[in-house]
Amino acid sequence: MNKYLFLYRNPPAAANPTSAAKQPSPEEMQQMMAQWEQWKAKFKDHVLDMGDGLHHTGRVMTAKGVSDGPFAEAKELIGGFSIIQAETYEEALEVAKACPMTFVPDYSIEVRQMMEY
Repeated sequence: MNKYLFLYRNPPAAANPTSAAKQPSPEEMQQMMAQWEQWKAKFKDHVLDMGDGLHHTGRVMTAKGVSDGPFAEAKELIGGFSIIQAETYEEALEVAKACPMTFVPDYSIEVRQMMEY
């Protein structure tokens, strides 16, 4: 089995908690979490790590030092991740197509095969 990293991308406005973008109600959050649990159950043989959401702030480390990030000029920000196992890239894409993240407007999933060093 191969491992794949699902990177959940969202527009910067959606990632900013002070943005005018509509934040989900507690009931909507419960519905979303139920969808995630259903996805996890359906693909239990594929989901190695549900991953997590990421805070809206962070740091970027380079050889020159540390700076604030993620950068606001990005068209999309990585909002979270999961680690999936699948025999083929096509099978990983089938798991991604059923992921609840695909139903949120302007959000996307980047599917990357892991090198498994």
